Amino acid sequence: MSEFQFTHGIEPEFEQARDEIVKSLTESKLFEKEPELKKCLPVITEPERVISFRVTWEDDKGNCRVNRGYRVQFNSAIGPYKGGLRFHPTVNLSILKFLGFEQIFKNALTGLPIGGGKGGSDFDPHDKSDNEIRRFCQAFMTELHRHIGADIDVPAGDIGVGGREDTHFGLSGSFIRPEATGQDIKGKYCAVSGSGNVAQFAAQKLINLGAIDPSKPFTNEDIAMIADLKVKKGSLEEIKDDRFTWLPGERPWKHLPKVDIALPCATQNENDADDVEALHKAGCFIIAEGSNMGSTDAAVQKMESLRVAYNESVKSGKPILPLWYAPGKASNAGGVAVSALEMAQNSQRMTWTPARVDEELNNIMTNIFNESVDNSATYTHEDLGSVVKSSSQKADSTVSALPSLVQGANITGFLKVANAMKIHGDWW
Repeated sequence: MSEFQFTHGIEPEFEQARDEIVKSLTESKLFEKEPELKKCLPVITEPERVISFRVTWEDDKGNCRVNRGYRVQFNSAIGPYKGGLRFHPTVNLSILKFLGFEQIFKNALTGLPIGGGKGGSDFDPHDKSDNEIRRFCQAFMTELHRHIGADIDVPAGDIGVGGREDTHFGLSGSFIRPEATGQDIKGKYCAVSGSGNVAQFAAQKLINLGAIDPSKPFTNEDIAMIADLKVKKGSLEEIKDDRFTWLPGERPWKHLPKVDIALPCATQNENDADDVEALHKAGCFIIAEGSNMGSTDAAVQKMESLRVAYNESVKSGKPILPLWYAPGKASNAGGVAVSALEMAQNSQRMTWTPARVDEELNNIMTNIFNESVDNSATYTHEDLGSVVKSSSQKADSTVSALPSLVQGANITGFLKVANAMKIHGDWW
């Protein structure tokens, strides 16, 4: 990354997301094969527009309250800005720039005509009444509406913004829209972190596919209880059940004696290198993010090193336990994909059947995997030999090496956006 002069130490979350993309690109063969694409990097890492505004609203006691509102319109080369609104006291420009930057590539991976953006406020809905939330949302949208529209910028939900807040914004939805944020698993021990839409529907899907712990079965009724608790702004600590253990201030990953698949679905940087090591020792062979940038840079490097070690063991004829990492921009693209399909339905003044939406979603997610695998095999420097093939290639019968999904997804997303930007004249 030395030839690219980027700032550090100012916006840590954004810098982490940016550096991951830059690392994937510069450590691949992409710029060797297509050197002119280097010119795009300084442009694509700057948002097209950042909007910051005050939000004044009235609390239940009649007091005037003030919060900061933001919308980061990062890239519209492929289509209108698309990305959620987050209401949380930790929200700042660095977090929204990181989320918007990730959203560019996530949205590009879907193959749908949507650009990347993100917005939100440092407003905390958890200690507010429904009336206070309504008044805040209306004040927030009084300013934001000037900058959005169906062909310009289409917000959606995120942490702190669910169905209730969407109603105050006047937004609607598509069949399976919430479920799409988390999509064979039978007989596998699976761990899910988080309690929002992504985690709830990922857990529901796992249960329906037979991924349960028979000693302490977790049911759809339990998910419904958690969903109800979230609506009431409660805490998981309130759940009193002998099947569950509450560990204050702890991440779950080091407390799992046995796990096959881990799905971090809570928030950014919830999975660190020592968590990865603990998961792998417990038998974990797949980590797929539901959260945005759910793993620290150290965790990503650890997961990639374990993948490389597995590939070397395959070459030696003595395969060890693999660890394959799927980054959130790829594995969690289902939510924004269905949101874009929702935009298509709105334009047509139609509502598709759940079966059609599900079919479209399955095709999109399959294509994301195939393109990530293919571009990883094409552009990375690894000698993979016999690699896991995408469905567009003929599969080998031998034990396969694993390509880097994080590099593959980053390269795929970058190529789609960079080429569109060049056509628009954003770089030359």
